[in-house]
Amino acid sequence: MMIDVPLRLLRWAVHATACGLLAIAVLGVLREGRVAPAVGGVLFGLLYAAGPPILGRPVAGRVWLGLVTSGWAVLAVVSPPFVWVAFPLLFAYLEVLPLWGATFGVTVLTSAAILAAAWHAGELTMPLLVGPGVAAVVVTLLALACQALRAEAERER
Repeated sequence: MMIDVPLRLLRWAVHATACGLLAIAVLGVLREGRVAPAVGGVLFGLLYAAGPPILGRPVAGRVWLGLVTSGWAVLAVVSPPFVWVAFPLLFAYLEVLPLWGATFGVTVLTSAAILAAAWHAGELTMPLLVGPGVAAVVVTLLALACQALRAEAERER
């Protein structure tokens, strides 16, 4: 179907964004001479890459989401650039969990990203509060629109 192409492109864009943000974070900590967080970032990337093939399986997808969230939390505490890797993960919450769970997860993950960024910055600023909040709302609305398009495409088949 024609709708499949934009949805696939969006999925690839999310993965490319995750890889880009992760690469920036890994290179940033390497420039600081911090090998352990860089290795953690690479391991996180491998775990993230394992997700797409299992996202359709409910139990495996939820286990993967828990592991990738835990890995992100550790990296976000260790180094500021890893905080922003949370935002592509929001799509995973919306894909793996039912809407109520995804909404809760997106809220918690966004709040954790805001707190981690503020902790690293030494203060909570308006941009650190508003930027991630707006991003979470946009990601949620975009994911819901994609789900609706996917459901419409399935009905037409």
